[in-house]
Amino acid sequence: MNATFTLLEMRRITRDWAGMFFTAVLPAFFYLIFGSTVDAKGETIGNGNVAMYVMISMAAYGAVTATTSIGGNAAVERVQGWGRQLGLTPLADSSYIAMKALIAMTVAAVPILLTYLLGALTGATGSAAAWGLSALLVLGGSAVFALYGLLIGTAFRSEAAVGAAAGTLVIFAFLGNLFIPLSGALLSFAKLTPLYGYAALARYPLTEGYLPDGSQDPLWLPVANVVAWALVFGVLATVLVRRGRERQ
Repeated sequence: MNATFTLLEMRRITRDWAGMFFTAVLPAFFYLIFGSTVDAKGETIGNGNVAMYVMISMAAYGAVTATTSIGGNAAVERVQGWGRQLGLTPLADSSYIAMKALIAMTVAAVPILLTYLLGALTGATGSAAAWGLSALLVLGGSAVFALYGLLIGTAFRSEAAVGAAAGTLVIFAFLGNLFIPLSGALLSFAKLTPLYGYAALARYPLTEGYLPDGSQDPLWLPVANVVAWALVFGVLATVLVRRGRERQ
């Protein structure tokens, strides 16, 4: 049943070529604008240069956009009666959520690979460990936002849920130090937001926790942020999925 569910999901996702195109190309385009400039390639940071810092940030944004969109499609499935069909199968709620996260991570690999490839071709430099570990952290951490998308989708129960979830990611990205460096009280508040820990952890192999303002995050801070938000999203998504199946 799990294999069949996965194949059906992947077939449906690949039909949305326009969505896949923008999910993959937009973060790569942002990288070309902000990360492949002469200044970004020449300025060093931690175990690499600023271009690589921007590359990781944009890859992370693309990955979470992909995973959130996949999770948010749960709202569309509910409208189409997919939840009612699942209720007739032995597929557990936890298995349903796990499969959603796995499929979302597979789709998220596309913008990550494209952005990293452009980075390698346009002057992003860093240690081998920074390249490899950051890519794995970007991909692995994006699963948290598959849960976020699923949570929003099941809560709104409409196609607008996907757009709403993706729209909030723009705000989270600004607060997560993905687009512009923050400082002062805003930075302190940002450390409590969902994308901050994920982005900081993904960049840790490069920056070793150092921020553009000169301060340094201990490793436990982004780890705790990611774990806390994963638990919040996971628990709420499970409760809403189970409640939706009971109503059907």
